[in-house]
Amino acid sequence: MRKLRMLTAAGAAVVFAATAATGALGAHAAPSPPPAPKPQITDAEVDKALARLPGFVTEAMRSTGVPGAAVAVVHDDEVVYLKGFGVRRTDAPGAVGPDTVFQVASVSKPISSSVVAGALKEPGDWNDRTELPGFALKDPWVTDHVTTADLFSHRSGLPDHAGDLLEDLGYDQAYILDHLRLEPLSPFRASYAYTNFGLTAAAEAVARQKGTTWEKLSQDTVFKPAGMNRTSTEFSAFINAPDHAATHVKNPDGTWSPRYVRDPDAQAPAGGVSSTATDMARWTRLQLADGTLGGKRIIPAGTLAATRLPHIVSQAPTPPLDHTGFYGLGWNVSYDDAGRLRLSHSGGFELGANTNVTLLPLEKLGIVVLTNGAPVGMADAIAMDFFDTAEHGGPTTDWLPLFAELYAQQLGPGRSGTDYAHPPAGAKPARADSAYTGTYDNPYYGKLTVTANSSGNGGLTLSLGPKPMRFPLTHYDGDTFSYVTAGENAVGRTGVVFKDGTVRIEYLDATHLGTFTKQ
Repeated sequence: MRKLRMLTAAGAAVVFAATAATGALGAHAAPSPPPAPKPQITDAEVDKALARLPGFVTEAMRSTGVPGAAVAVVHDDEVVYLKGFGVRRTDAPGAVGPDTVFQVASVSKPISSSVVAGALKEPGDWNDRTELPGFALKDPWVTDHVTTADLFSHRSGLPDHAGDLLEDLGYDQAYILDHLRLEPLSPFRASYAYTNFGLTAAAEAVARQKGTTWEKLSQDTVFKPAGMNRTSTEFSAFINAPDHAATHVKNPDGTWSPRYVRDPDAQAPAGGVSSTATDMARWTRLQLADGTLGGKRIIPAGTLAATRLPHIVSQAPTPPLDHTGFYGLGWNVSYDDAGRLRLSHSGGFELGANTNVTLLPLEKLGIVVLTNGAPVGMADAIAMDFFDTAEHGGPTTDWLPLFAELYAQQLGPGRSGTDYAHPPAGAKPARADSAYTGTYDNPYYGKLTVTANSSGNGGLTLSLGPKPMRFPLTHYDGDTFSYVTAGENAVGRTGVVFKDGTVRIEYLDATHLGTFTKQ
């Protein structure tokens, strides 16, 4: 999922309230600890939020145009709401129901952390070193010390979304994990950067240690014991499910259509889970019951509790909330003004999915929202409006435009500051095609070829990736060209600059790995 950290809004913050001791403190007296938080939401308040929920979902779908959604709410170990809305795809009949399979995108992360928690015996096992053939980081010392917890909390030092562009180009998981060793590192355990493939490496290492595959570990550890019969980590299970929700993107005219198919198998633990509202309700019950379901222990309480601790500061205080954000192990972790733990995560594919899970464990209350439209804030707004109503009797803000703006801010960066579609006045002409054609190599992105078009109309085509993917080049100025990027991380037109036997691709060069050398 591209540039999408968890948008937690009111649930993404921590406010620690200091409680003063009663009376004067003596020279050796210590302040009393603050009292433990207590449940505050009554059944009647939950019922009020549930009564508002369907109308809010329907109105959010109407105003955004998102074609389909499924919502599940769990309270006191009961599924108190389970409903589908809208259609599975806009170009064919078929209503969304509770058993419609959705891609959950990065909601896969807390699901995967529950799988790992179920595979481990002790909480301290999260601190075992990550050992996986082909996986290493640029600093050998970090490679020798990086743990499952480091990678599940995004504190390994890998750059933001490291490896995602390789996935867009069609490289498989093995290639991507093998090439993370070339990425520059920020300070180990002292910096946060959201990395799908760092988490994927840790999950795959746990599966390998158990002598199995990630899919089988997930099925045997959580999905089958929890009765999540339509949940999988494999894209083939999603796309072959008769009742599945296609991914949709918004067209320029405001309509939505299923133009893309997103195969996230390379990052399965981080973004590859598909599930239903029914199954996610069972998983939510499992979470809210600290690893048990129907009286049966499925996940050790201690290893699951470790996922809910703040492991790294993920976000400095920023408007509109001005609260600090933390990341646990596959979870955004926060505490509200009453000291209650709040767990949450969003998921989003720009190619057509947006999801949210939010839990308030002390209240034994949780909501899951699955949608089949690209992120416009709807899934998060539904979750936050529900909790806002349960806690305050009604929404304290208009969540939908707030989340729409937050998504626009997070998904917007990355586009070039140069308008390559409009060459400057007095642009210099390109040299002959032969000055640019040939094969170029790059240790990270592999081979790149530039060929002259054989149609007789001139022009160049750039080819990248293992398939490879082909991109027509458009001349901009002198030795600078551009092409339209594709995939989950597409940024529109990007610059292609030829110089002294090299070619640099602008959007591949964020960590200075985007220069190819002619062979």
